[in-house]
Amino acid sequence: MKELDLIVPNPTGLHARPAKVFVNTAKKFKADIRVQHGAKTVNAKSVISVLTLGVETGGQIRLVVDGPDEDEALATLKEAVESGLGDELSHGAPVADKTNGRPAAPQVGLDGRMLKGIPGAGGIAIGPLYQYRPATVEVASGAAASPAEEQARLQTAIAAARTELTTLHQQVQQRIGAEEAAIFEAHLAILDDPDLFAAASDAINSGQNAGQGWQAAVESTAAALAKVKDELLAARAVDIRDVGQRVLRALTGAAAAGPALPDDPIILIAADLTPSDTVTLDPNRVLGFCTAAGGANGHTAILARALGLPAIVGAGEAVLTLDNSTPAILNGDTGTLTLSPTEPELAQASASQQAQRQRGAAQLAAAQEPAITTDGHRVEVVANIGNLAEARQALQFGAEGVGLLRTEFLFLERDTPPTEDEQFEVYRDIALALAGQPVIIRTLDIGGDKPLPYLTLPAEENPFLGQRGIRLCLARPDLLRTQLRAILRAAAFGPLRIMFPMVTTLEDWRAARQMVTEIRAELNAPAVEVGIMVEVPAAALLAPAFAVEVDFFSIGTNDLTQYTLAMDRTNPAVAGQADGLNPAVLHLIERTVQASHAAGKWTGVCGELAANPQAVPILVGLGVDELSASVPAVPAVKAQVRELALTAAKSVASQALACATAAEVHRVTGTTPP
Repeated sequence: MKELDLIVPNPTGLHARPAKVFVNTAKKFKADIRVQHGAKTVNAKSVISVLTLGVETGGQIRLVVDGPDEDEALATLKEAVESGLGDELSHGAPVADKTNGRPAAPQVGLDGRMLKGIPGAGGIAIGPLYQYRPATVEVASGAAASPAEEQARLQTAIAAARTELTTLHQQVQQRIGAEEAAIFEAHLAILDDPDLFAAASDAINSGQNAGQGWQAAVESTAAALAKVKDELLAARAVDIRDVGQRVLRALTGAAAAGPALPDDPIILIAADLTPSDTVTLDPNRVLGFCTAAGGANGHTAILARALGLPAIVGAGEAVLTLDNSTPAILNGDTGTLTLSPTEPELAQASASQQAQRQRGAAQLAAAQEPAITTDGHRVEVVANIGNLAEARQALQFGAEGVGLLRTEFLFLERDTPPTEDEQFEVYRDIALALAGQPVIIRTLDIGGDKPLPYLTLPAEENPFLGQRGIRLCLARPDLLRTQLRAILRAAAFGPLRIMFPMVTTLEDWRAARQMVTEIRAELNAPAVEVGIMVEVPAAALLAPAFAVEVDFFSIGTNDLTQYTLAMDRTNPAVAGQADGLNPAVLHLIERTVQASHAAGKWTGVCGELAANPQAVPILVGLGVDELSASVPAVPAVKAQVRELALTAAKSVASQALACATAAEVHRVTGTTPP
């Protein structure tokens, strides 16, 4: 047995991100690893237990390691802790009022009409209050007749919850983004926490039924975490309860439903909102929300910002005494909730809200106009979509087509793959909805990191480097052939294009292209353009060779960034440095564009950079022909292009390519890195 004392250097202590990195590092070793802090000792392989230590910056921990690889484990963990467990790469401090480094306590205005909490998400909401009190799952009482049967029931419920969370993670990743989806990846880690399961299992063995045992374990764990002084750590109690309720619903068969709301738009008031509740909020019915608990870096606030919902968090118990229908102004920028506002207050809030809306309205009003720079250069702006409903919205928001149709939605949440006819009908309807505008359909992009219940894929040590995208589809030609037949049949109803994901070699491209040629001949289908996504450095470096054969390139900057920098953009330990404006990524984009233009082809960008205000001038300056953004972002991207001069954009791009670091690129664009 070996011991080692270490100092935690992280500015905010051993909070969620570094704790997860620490635990994942510990799990690599066979040795039993314990962490001591003060009078408490916990399992180093349990993220929940490590969080409950509440280690603050400068705090001392003792590692106690016992096992065959204890020396290697100690050395690796020592290096990881001393290097900050990736925390130096994470996002900045909470966007909150602070006192001595901690969020300011909720305040009530002198006249009793204003409550002040922590700014959670910017924006202004004006409307009546509505108190939301979530229903909890009722757990049956009574002792377990058979502990073994109750253990099996719990295992089944956890498996069902894991499937739900995996699907939710994929949906949020497509709808909002990878960083926000990582919240539900963290929920999966909670679900698999060994100490949480052990506590529930012990309770069951002592005579409680599965529901009682699981509920007791969850509440005990959440309560312990909620008592931690650090606001970031205490906020994770909400996530534990969220996961706990999900398993209880699976155990009891209770329906999974979001908040029940009145028909008219309201400002939601709640003790707290779980991440699962937050992602189900309908922005047409919820103007904004204010919670008694929570912090600016809590997962609920992060999701509110991504969804564009004004929010105040940590406003204190006083908000729970407010009456329904009370008129109010919620200002997510200042963290203030004004009750029964006066006419002047309403006028001022309305004016601010109106100014925000006018900017958006002006962009939307001009959305149908082409995106032409001030010196006459046109850039196509199209939409990334994931279903038929978004296709119908795309034209309304000024999209000049679809640059990326993610077809995974057809394959998820089902026990068998979609048939050719099912796919054909969707592709046909999307083609018709776009009224003659081009639609690029990405073939199934699935793999070890995105499991499907009807695909028996082997576990992969590193799924991002394994069988995914076109590799998987070529290994399962039945799936690819069915999808290509459906697309080519639907091409009779509009200008569809086919795009293959994760193409790395010319051999893969040629095999996929040959399948298109054969199926088109079988069906006597119309000609379609066929291109590839440039997502790996190999494709960008071989762009001159690919450009001779493909009809177009579409650069997926999200994956291109993570593969170029060897940084998983969903891993909180490195996500902060997985910056698409890194010069290495920009050089690969430049190479791809130049190769396509030399061959008389075109290049688009369909990753997150396409809608990044700091990236747009650089991409335009590099010669990117098409920008494909989320549907709501299209008007803003077009408006920005119209304000650019191509000559100035080329200058910015040239300066960016001359930079050595992402930080330097951000300085060139006048911004700071995320």
